[in-house]
Amino acid sequence: MSRDTIADIITSIRNADMNRKRVVRIPSTNITENFVKILLREGFIENVRKHQESNKYFLVLTLRHRRNQKKPYRKILNLKRISRPGLRIYSNYQRVPKILGGMGVVILSTSRGIMTDREARLQGIGGEIFCYIW
Repeated sequence: MSRDTIADIITSIRNADMNRKRVVRIPSTNITENFVKILLREGFIENVRKHQESNKYFLVLTLRHRRNQKKPYRKILNLKRISRPGLRIYSNYQRVPKILGGMGVVILSTSRGIMTDREARLQGIGGEIFCYIW
């Protein structure tokens, strides 16, 4: 049985966001590091740092939250896993969907690494659609 690291990251971030936790700790791999760099660059998380515990590396993410909010809780981050181990979804650069008319982000795994939908369109390459974030 294989593990789906992208789904684990998405679930950890989504659960922390729903519980209003500010810090999330996820295992560090090349895929998770590249995925988190995109989240940081697009402004969905505030900060990332690498932490080592007994020969294992972890990424500690600081999530963005609205402070001192008296209103009922509203999710700040919406993440949806698209391609999964049982059903891979691929797209060429022309058919990569735009989320909320370009306000959201699609994260793709391409032959040149993990990138956003905007970067893939500019470079003219498609790939596997990991997830939607809005």
